[in-house]
Amino acid sequence: MDDMDQIFMREALKQARRALNSDEVPVGAVIVRKDAVIARAYNQVEMLKDPTAHAEMIALTQATNAVQSKWLQDCCLYVTLEPCCMCAGALVLARIGRVCFGARDPKAGACGSVLDLARHSDLNHHFELRDGVLAEECSGLLSGFFQGKRALGKK
Repeated sequence: MDDMDQIFMREALKQARRALNSDEVPVGAVIVRKDAVIARAYNQVEMLKDPTAHAEMIALTQATNAVQSKWLQDCCLYVTLEPCCMCAGALVLARIGRVCFGARDPKAGACGSVLDLARHSDLNHHFELRDGVLAEECSGLLSGFFQGKRALGKK
């Protein structure tokens, strides 16, 4: 596993812990350009009462503002959970160059688990994809969160 991928995924995990501390689903994301982090975000769906406030979506907005362009072809997104169809669609629209994620999402993942928008032949952009980066740590954070919710009788 590439050392830089692990380093940047650890930054995404820091963001996921911020989400956890805010009682959000613990997903964190960072976007990197030329080996520098240009965006950091975590899920804020509950806090903002916004179903689109996923870590990836917030990070995309920050990154496009940082580079002053709607295109991110020279950037890499590191995210602790496989992007959903909304986020994967936005990544295609932003023409992201590369995506590395930690845990697979067998219920909603759109980068190979349920759908594969990253490599869909009918779309006008495809991005490089790497999965399983610090997967155990990423999935453990999510599992612990949902186990705690179930223990409290919440779904």
